[in-house]
Parts: sequence; C-alpha cells; structure tokens
Amino acid sequence: MTTQTQPIRRMPDVAGDAAALARPLDWVGMSNIALPLRLVSESGEAMQVPASVDVSVDLKDAQARGIHMSRMYLQLQNAFASETLTPAGLRRVLQTLVEGQAGLAGRARVVMRYDHLLLRNALASANAGWKRYPVEIDAVLENSHLRLSLRFGVDYSSTCPASAALSRQLNAERFAEDFADTRPLAGAVHEWLLSERGLAATPHAQRSRADVRVELRPAFDELPLTALIDAVEAALGTPVQTAVKREDEQAFAQLNAQNLMFCEDAARRVAAALSSDPRIERFHAEVAHFESLHAHDAVAQVSGSGPSAG
Repeated sequence: MTTQTQPIRRMPDVAGDAAALARPLDWVGMSNIALPLRLVSESGEAMQVPASVDVSVDLKDAQARGIHMSRMYLQLQNAFASETLTPAGLRRVLQTLVEGQAGLAGRARVVMRYDHLLLRNALASANAGWKRYPVEIDAVLENSHLRLSLRFGVDYSSTCPASAALSRQLNAERFAEDFADTRPLAGAVHEWLLSERGLAATPHAQRSRADVRVELRPAFDELPLTALIDAVEAALGTPVQTAVKREDEQAFAQLNAQNLMFCEDAARRVAAALSSDPRIERFHAEVAHFESLHAHDAVAQVSGSGPSAG
C-alpha cells in the first residue's frame, strides 16, 4: 500500500508586494506588547517583572510594502527571555531586531514600561515597606550607536512656605493673646504649646510628584535607576512613606517643616541633583504639587545637562 504525499500548500504573502505609494518610513512596529523583563535586584539577584513593550524598526527600503512583523515579535520575546536589562543587553536585542529584517531596516527602537519596586525603610521605626516607581526605558540603536533614556516618577510631600509663614503669624498672635497680662514660665509655655490652643493654624501640604527624564551617556555598564531615584528623593527631602508608625509620622512632619517648598523650589532641587551626575547627558523634569488649597495644580519644569565630560 502506498501513501501519497500531500502537495505543499502555498499561502499568499501580500507583504512582499510592491508598495503603492513608495517611500521609506521612520518607524514601523508594535506597541503595548506584554512581556516579562529580567532585572537585577539591589541584592544582585535576578528577578522578572511584567512590562508593556513597544518595538519598532525603520523601513528604509522605499519599495518594500512592510517589515517582518511576526519575526520581530518572536525575536523580541526570545531575546528578553535571556537578556538582563543592561545597556549591553539592550544593544544585543536591538542589533538582533535590525539583522532580522534582512536589509529592510537600519535602526531599531524598544520602549519598556514597568513598575520598579524598592524596599524602603521607615523613618524612625524598625519597619519597611515596598514602594512603586513607574519607569520607562527608551533604547534606540542607530549606526551602531546606542541611545538610552530613562523616565521615572517620584512622589513626595510639599508644604507651602507662604502658608507656613501665615500659620506662624496666627500662632504668635494667639500666644500674645493668651499671655497678654503675664510673663509665663517655661513650663507654662510648654503646656500651652502641647494644648489645642497652641496650634492656631497649620500650613497646607499636599502629595506631589516629580516626573524625570534623563538621557544617559554611553560609558556606563548598568542602568543607574535606583541611584537616580535615591538622588531625587534625597534632594526633595520628603518622599512619601510606606510602613508608618506614630514615630515615623512625627519624623515625616519634622521633614516637611525642614523642607518647605514651592513647586519652583522643588524643580530647582531636582535639577541640582541631576546636573551633578556624570552619567547624565541631558535631563528634563516636571514637578506638580496637587494643591489642597486650590482646585488646580502648581507645576514647574526644568531642563539641563550633566557635568562636562572633560
């Protein structure tokens, strides 16, 4: 008994047809691909995080109708399954994407968005908690040159300096009113300050946010994400907290009093921290104070560069 071989079924591929309106395209690809990314934790251990990824290449052949889309998807998925998120690893991923287009493309771009988790110690107690930072990494390979930029957000508290001054005035006036006819001893003043009468007004404060974008210089082997977040939080002085006991809340109130700031002050603090970092080529930051006094927000933007490479 003989078995007949089935003829190979050819499937149409219209992607190989000539383009109707021939011209090269800047970028072609896919957005919001669900992929796991491999990161190195602060302790040096490998970890995976879920991410949303955009990938694209240029279509430099004006006559070609399209790129090899499915090939690019599979290459990206396989590459991120083995590559840790480092500048060198991203270069290899992007080079693979260019080579996979068989001459159709000369450059590639990958944008990755995920939430970066950092374990943060409480201000005064022995507790700690996880804090989430939204991150976007934008990597472009062109003419064998890798361009890397990082975006991240930092939440912090801002207490209005004007409101603090007005509150101090009311507190002073109440003190003068309550002790108008006496010269109180220190103990009496101490008791008065601990009472409700000792607080005539409180300054308004609000949760605030710094959104930062940095373009990195190519001389560094790791993505300095945690270091940059730490620098911005230290410059602002009042990052929002995770685990909080009463002693932590009191310490946080003290930090707010020590770091009164308008949005202009916050923007300058962030700029000072970023402009001194030798890993940064350029930066842009926007701070927003989500006002508790107004129905609108107070915002400020600042741009600059890192220190001279020479």
